[in-house]
Amino acid sequence: MKLKKIIALICTFAMTASMLTGCGSSKKSSQVLNIYNVGDYIDQDLLAKFTEQTGIEIVYETYDTNEAMYQKLKSGSSKYDLIFPSDYMVDKLIEENMLQKIDYKNIPNYSQIMDSFKHPSYDPNDEYSVPYLWGTFGIIYNTKVVDKEDTKSWDILWNKKYTGNILLLDSVRDTMGISLKRLGYSMNTHNPDEINKAKDELIKELSVVQAYVNDDGKDRIVAGDADIGIVYSGDALVMMDENPDLAYAIPEEGTNKWVDAMCIPKTAENKDYAEAFINFMLDPEVAKQNVDYIEYSTPNQGVYDMLDEETKNSPVAYPSEKVLNKTEVFLNLPENVMKLYDDAWTEIKTN
Repeated sequence: MKLKKIIALICTFAMTASMLTGCGSSKKSSQVLNIYNVGDYIDQDLLAKFTEQTGIEIVYETYDTNEAMYQKLKSGSSKYDLIFPSDYMVDKLIEENMLQKIDYKNIPNYSQIMDSFKHPSYDPNDEYSVPYLWGTFGIIYNTKVVDKEDTKSWDILWNKKYTGNILLLDSVRDTMGISLKRLGYSMNTHNPDEINKAKDELIKELSVVQAYVNDDGKDRIVAGDADIGIVYSGDALVMMDENPDLAYAIPEEGTNKWVDAMCIPKTAENKDYAEAFINFMLDPEVAKQNVDYIEYSTPNQGVYDMLDEETKNSPVAYPSEKVLNKTEVFLNLPENVMKLYDDAWTEIKTN
């Protein structure tokens, strides 16, 4: 979750009426929908709108990573009705029998989802997930300092010309994925030799990197404290609005295309309300309001049709098919393979 324009809030609640609850205390009620989402990842005005239309109150709580959400669900301490995992986490949750099948008869607006987002590798039979938003990750750079030609390859992150001005994501899958793509390997490789080669290249790169960062890196780039960073496409659009000297590039070797989805946990006690909310969020007018707020790319055809031409033609928000054909969606990796990545990451971070 991957997870995108995320300013993690430790505990955020959007309630209708005057209901208050404590962190992690999802409320059981036939008139309450318990939602667990990433921080700042929905226009919260829409929560009140849903309640106005249906009478269903919403308890809204947030998490900062897919992994944190997974651990909360796994612990059984809370029974959420709706979650928003990223592609690879959907795969993991399905594999571990932690999701309920969705009754699409209750979601007529599913017809708005573009065909290209149906039957994804992480949910090939479209049984457990509904696409929410999507995007890529790539290079954000200062056009006053960085040569545009250099951004055509991930090699730029190893270029000594930019020593001390490069920020990398503090994320094993994302950063290892970049190194793997640069070497011509899959971001989902199981091959120990390929994983080790990607690790060795990242260790070599340490001499030119300013820091490994999370959300704080975006502020550094906007402020000009670094000239190159790795961000998700929606974040790039926001950053470019804040600093017109910034631009976004997807290297020719390819990158990650991520999809975040709406899913119903196995433990959900208000499945019908969750499906009603999913249907609500797929209504083109509602989804357009949400996209305008978040600025990520939409899988909803009705929303896309309402976008202005500049947005539709944006290579940041909606890359060409040529670019998308070189992207990969992260898959859930077997535990023994993920250990190879984690061990490699530990070695990189301790050098």
